[in-house]
Amino acid sequence: MGNVNDDAAQRGTPVGRRVMLGVIGLGAAGVAAGPVLSRALDSVLSGVARKDPTGLTDLLPNSGGFRYYSVTGPVEARSATDYRLTVDGLVDHPASYTLADLEALPQTRIVHDVQCVTGWRVSATPFQGVKLADLLAAAGIQRGAAAVRFSCFDGSYSESLTLDQARRDDVLVALRMQDRPVTHDHGGPVRLYVAPMYFYKSAKWLSGITVTPTVQKGYWEHYGYDTDAWVGRSNGRDDAPTS
Repeated sequence: MGNVNDDAAQRGTPVGRRVMLGVIGLGAAGVAAGPVLSRALDSVLSGVARKDPTGLTDLLPNSGGFRYYSVTGPVEARSATDYRLTVDGLVDHPASYTLADLEALPQTRIVHDVQCVTGWRVSATPFQGVKLADLLAAAGIQRGAAAVRFSCFDGSYSESLTLDQARRDDVLVALRMQDRPVTHDHGGPVRLYVAPMYFYKSAKWLSGITVTPTVQKGYWEHYGYDTDAWVGRSNGRDDAPTS
């Protein structure tokens, strides 16, 4: 992981909830109205992108059912040689992992639906990586720890889980998605994947895992999203649970 000053230099202007919901609304309209309006929507979004300094709409190509969001402007990619994932906070053994270090650890592959809180779903998506529980066990959790905070090398995004949630078998530090290395647009080279929760909990561009005494609100939770984001049981939505 780069140092604090490096991350600050890369930080873009955070995207407000009004902008985000406006773009999400346009995307939902395209899905609901069918291919004719979708083609018109693509043209509109292209025009918006030329005027949008945040880079948000540049990350919205529709590929395989996924939508792409960033809460800052363009995010600088990190290669295998300069990527680092730190584990710190209330642990006995703070650590820093390279991508090669993570690849050398036991890998778990799960196939699960991905559900976005904005409504779209991609079924049966394979993710593979290191169980977050294994990294936490290697670090040694200290007395008083109750939660885990995740930071990202975009310089703005963050998320949190309770310690019990973080230790689930379906929570991964993911290195592969759809049986390929996680691409930069999908949050690579390493992202979080929290299978039973809405996709905003699966932080992209993961760079830090910090064990904390309490749950700290993540980026979107400061704007009213639920901290416990179980699919179909939170955020006022009734989506079928992911499977």
